[in-house]
Amino acid sequence: MPDGARLPARVWRAPGPPRAVILALHGFNDSRDAWELPAPVLAARGITVYAPDQRGFGQAPGRGRWAGTDRLVADAAELARQVAAREPGVPVYLMGESMGGAVLLVLAGRPDAPPVAGTILLAPAVWGSGEMNPLLTFSLWAASMLAPDWQLTGRELPLRIVATDNRAALYRLAYDPLTLRSTRADTLRGLVGLMTQAHAAAPHVHGPMLVAYGGRDQLVPARATAATWAVLPPAMRRSFYPAGYHLLTRDLARAAVTDDIASWILTPALALPSGGDVAAAAWFAGQGWAGTVPAYLPANLDDLVGG
Repeated sequence: MPDGARLPARVWRAPGPPRAVILALHGFNDSRDAWELPAPVLAARGITVYAPDQRGFGQAPGRGRWAGTDRLVADAAELARQVAAREPGVPVYLMGESMGGAVLLVLAGRPDAPPVAGTILLAPAVWGSGEMNPLLTFSLWAASMLAPDWQLTGRELPLRIVATDNRAALYRLAYDPLTLRSTRADTLRGLVGLMTQAHAAAPHVHGPMLVAYGGRDQLVPARATAATWAVLPPAMRRSFYPAGYHLLTRDLARAAVTDDIASWILTPALALPSGGDVAAAAWFAGQGWAGTVPAYLPANLDDLVGG
């Protein structure tokens, strides 16, 4: 990075000349290993995937501390430029899961965002100001001011959140040494601020975009997702997976999501193979998002323990 920080990355290369390249940003408390399942499939389709650790996560500098929304967004812009320079003449796409999706939403809403061929958001972490419980907002502010080093693990709450139905993927995530298993109070407050900024940026995004959400997502509230979908520019593609959980590319039914991503990149004029765009229209118009997760759950704050 321009300030001298080094961000570790994994790269899955297409076997021949790439047809496209993706810069993939992981979710909260996750790492570059988040893309182990979809990246080889995409590479086999001719799409090279670069997956860095974002600052504060994995083995990147400042592990466990919130780098700030502006820093994360600036890093994403710089990474996009570096990937484009490494792959001259190849279309560059940005892809983000959860927190990574929120970072890319904020970036896509800025007029100085680097030009890319498209952006893919997988269950982006969004939260409009109207969704935020005032008591919870104050509690996060107070904790981050008075006890910023306080560590949350998710075990403080009696309810279990399911991030994916793929138990093997959950074990991999839980035991990966790159995964953060506790969260500082000030980092959690930073995440919520990012989620709010991501929702606010939605009306201003530009460039082709595919946004995906699962009907069984227990981490990003359906109401917040619907509110963001409502203010996105009409041309943005939306895809809905009724049986999908939060970690869409790690679910047991992940093949449909990965196929849709490849199809949208390689044949953007065609409908998504899964029918996810049709399902998205039905879900949104039919108010299938009307149910919501209670505000006191960690589900509303993304995944505190990474699964």
